[in-house]
Amino acid sequence: MNINFKRPELEDQEIIKSYLGKVKTRSCECTFANVYLWSRFYFVEYAVVNDALIFKCGKGEETFFDFPFCDEMHRKPAIEIIKAYCEAQGMALRFGMMTPEQFSQLEELYPGEFEIAYDRDRADYVYETEKLANLSGKKYHGKKNHVNKFKKTYADWSYETITEDNLEDCFQMALKWRNINGCEEDEEKNAELCVTLNSLRLFRELDLRGGLLRVNGEVVAFTIGEPVCDDTMVVHIEKAFADMDGAYPMINQQFIQHEAIEYRYVNREEDLGEEGLRKAKLSYRPVFLVEKGFATRKRG
Repeated sequence: MNINFKRPELEDQEIIKSYLGKVKTRSCECTFANVYLWSRFYFVEYAVVNDALIFKCGKGEETFFDFPFCDEMHRKPAIEIIKAYCEAQGMALRFGMMTPEQFSQLEELYPGEFEIAYDRDRADYVYETEKLANLSGKKYHGKKNHVNKFKKTYADWSYETITEDNLEDCFQMALKWRNINGCEEDEEKNAELCVTLNSLRLFRELDLRGGLLRVNGEVVAFTIGEPVCDDTMVVHIEKAFADMDGAYPMINQQFIQHEAIEYRYVNREEDLGEEGLRKAKLSYRPVFLVEKGFATRKRG
């Protein structure tokens, strides 16, 4: 059994989006922009087989597949194709980044054949948009204080929606951020910064949304995101100068108020096990986490 996998390219956007749209998910990975941008740094390929979109990720023993993106009637045939491919390649069948809902669907089709291990570091944080926009109540008192301090300290601040007219200003700010944060010495940080720069380069082509903050006319923070489904906006990128007290809470709130207010939820992605990042994400009081794990076919 052979499947003709290929790396996602910009010209594949329409076909990939058409299949991603068949499945409602709030998982941050499930957008074309995320797939395309990260496939430049990690091994990601796709194929459309039997009216199902299949992603293959990683190499060798680390290979896994995303749960097929397709209508319900095509789900089991797609999984059978993946099973046959794995058997022909002599490799174990693993599904990665699988949500509890997806695992339930898999268990219904193949009772007892798979076991799942959830990875807390990969769980997405999802928030109620209204709460992030208003920061009202005792739980958000500290966040609101940071925002108010920013407004008081930098009285000439301004917010702008990102357009082709101010993209270059964001690009230059990102380069300054890279120098300050030592991205050259950290492989993960460098890859993430490259994704940020590519997001700006391809902002229009990837149909992204964004917002920026200026102080004294200079960009000091920006955010880039996009809808992941009909009720959820996902924030892929958020950059601010850390020495400007309140810049991160401020761009967070302003982006929500201007670019995401029509969505019920905001997904601010995972923490990857970083203690400081986990503390920061929890401090915004997520309404729920999108759990994700690896489902492996048991050996008979």
